[in-house]
Order: sequence, then structure tokens, then C-alpha cells
Amino acid sequence: MKKIAIVVVCSWFLLAEAVFAEGFTLSSSDFGGQLSEAQVFSGFGCSGKNISPQLKWKNAPEGTRSFAVTVYDPDAPTGSGWWHWLIFNIPQNVTSLKAGAGDIKKGLAPKAAVQSVTSFGVTGFGGACPPQGDSAHQYVFTVYALKVDRLELDGNAMPALVGFMLNRNALAKASLIAYYAR
Repeated sequence: MKKIAIVVVCSWFLLAEAVFAEGFTLSSSDFGGQLSEAQVFSGFGCSGKNISPQLKWKNAPEGTRSFAVTVYDPDAPTGSGWWHWLIFNIPQNVTSLKAGAGDIKKGLAPKAAVQSVTSFGVTGFGGACPPQGDSAHQYVFTVYALKVDRLELDGNAMPALVGFMLNRNALAKASLIAYYAR
């Protein structure tokens, strides 16, 4: 009985290591804890530059076949948060996105990547734009290491469907949180 318990405990630690992918990290040289006017939306009463930040990740777990990046505001007064960016089918050999990659017209995102519809109703990056007077909102930037080469979704895929597919196929994820208020 003692040997079975030891095997179960050891198996649990191995599983935990695989799920949490220790060392998988996300960073950005464009922001620290606060977003700047560069990452603020241009519209809805906001007058930022709407530029997606530079992002870089490292130490993806073994078996990673593609990546995805999302930006989500859980503090939006919608009852379901606000999706600011969903980009997926990023090839396994890509470990960063340039500033401005969320502007589809610029063509800076990896060619195979798909940018789907945000809560703004358009594809590509939509910057921060919390209601005037709200306390600072959280903007959660997350990179997903996926066990599939691609998600069978296109640019019309709704955020909830993309989120479901990401979580269903994630080997690991790493996040950064930035704040913004106006």
C-alpha cells in the first residue's frame, strides 16, 4: 500500500510539472505594470495609438506545436469581460511578436497566424479603453503553448470559442498583467 501511495504522489508531481510548465514566461519591453497611450484604443471616447505591444516568450514545454496570444480585461462592466486581442496559429518556431503586430494592415504578425474578432467587433488588436472614472482595469496578456499545429478556426471565430479551443489544447500558459485607467 505504501508503494502505491509513493507512485501516486510521484505521478502527481510529474503531471503538475507538465501542466504548469515551470519556466514558461512572457515578457514585454513596451510596458511594465502600466499600459501607455501607445496601447490605448482609438475610439469609444479614447484617443490612444492602438498599438499592440512587443511580446516575447521563452521556455515553452516540450511538445509545443504552436502558440496563441490573448489580451483580456476581466474588469470590463459587461458581466463577461472584454477581449482585446486573439491571435493564434503562431508557428512553433516563433517566440515573439513585434510591436504593431496586432494591426493586420501592417503585416507584422507571422504569416500563418490568425487574428480573430475581438469584443470591439473587429479583428486585430484593440487597446485599453475602460470607462471614464472606473478604477484601473487589469489587462491580462497570455501566451498559450498548444499541443496542436493549428486551431481549425478563422478570423470570424468569436472570443468565447477561441478561448474554449485554447484551453482545450493548452500545454501551458504564461501571463502578464498591466493596468490602465482614465
